[in-house]
Amino acid sequence: MSKRTNTLLFILGATVFNILLYIICFLLLFVIYAKIVGFLPESVQPWGLVIILILPIVASFILYRLILKVVIKKVDVEKYFDPLFGPRRPPKKLS
Repeated sequence: MSKRTNTLLFILGATVFNILLYIICFLLLFVIYAKIVGFLPESVQPWGLVIILILPIVASFILYRLILKVVIKKVDVEKYFDPLFGPRRPPKKLS
């Protein structure tokens, strides 16, 4: 496979992985919230749902970044992937 194909597959796989991380974090937090909701006053309960929607975004982002750092250390990125940003050709010389 070419570098461009590897890059595309990596981006698609990483996106699916990030979505799965969000779903797992959301479900875990929702189960924890469901277990403690009986102990909370009714005026606080709606705020718990807002937090349950926002906190998994932060948690999945942090986990994703940590896992991505490990993968980048293990895999030679320049060998297998095309750069996403920056010139692919050398810049033209100015005369």
